[in-house]
Amino acid sequence: MNQSYFYLKLETHQLHMSYKNEKRRVRVLLPKNYDKDEAKNYPVVYMHDGQNVFFSSEAYSGYSWKVISAIKLSPDLPKMIVVGIDNAEQDRINEYTAWKITESPLPEDIELGGRGEEFAEFIMTVVKPFIDKHYRTKSDKYHTAMIGSSLGGNISSFMGIEYKDQIGGLGIFSLANWITSKAFDSYIAREELDPEQRVYIQVGTQEGDDADRQLMYGNMKQAYIDCSLKYYKQLIKGSVPIDSIRLNIFADEEHDEKAWAKHLPECLRFLSEKWS
Repeated sequence: MNQSYFYLKLETHQLHMSYKNEKRRVRVLLPKNYDKDEAKNYPVVYMHDGQNVFFSSEAYSGYSWKVISAIKLSPDLPKMIVVGIDNAEQDRINEYTAWKITESPLPEDIELGGRGEEFAEFIMTVVKPFIDKHYRTKSDKYHTAMIGSSLGGNISSFMGIEYKDQIGGLGIFSLANWITSKAFDSYIAREELDPEQRVYIQVGTQEGDDADRQLMYGNMKQAYIDCSLKYYKQLIKGSVPIDSIRLNIFADEEHDEKAWAKHLPECLRFLSEKWS
């Protein structure tokens, strides 16, 4: 299925997830003149929560990342392919956390989290090879970026370490690492990081939503700021140069696509600085 929006073409695929025995919608936004410029290959940006990436009409909060507008209104950005991978809706929290959630006020008989490793493997062994086979991509790590917000930021930060040889840029918006902080902290401390990776980190001072209230003790606004700052320090300690990290803390910004969309062009500019 193809949709055309002012010469930006959006193509839809259903890719099989073997570990769940179901299909997942993956949409591909192609740059202007992709069909005409047959000799050109393009960097690829993968985005989590695909339902919230392109159109506000289908976005969870009623407001999307407005990727199409961001690209059209930022002519300075290099041409790129954007891949939106849908989330699992009710199962989202399980797919976007690499470890079981053990640090929350939830009753002990409720099990949440821990399918992130399988989901990450689906992206890197099914989605990425499919995109690289069917589209003219620059498939090396330097031209491959991954962007996610909240729990999507969690799985992106995990994948940036687990698949550092294939992912060169990360956009981490409103990281929710407080949900599995002990597991993530010990993981990032024992892994070797990639000093050539570029990482954009963003958090607002009014973060947290109603869903979070069921999952954490204490001050949510502070928790979001703290885990972004901690992640920033962990990257530096792991030998990622300070010039390769952009950390923004925005006053009064909340935990929603409106805030994330506003800064998406800056994130893409930062991640694309070294693209050839």
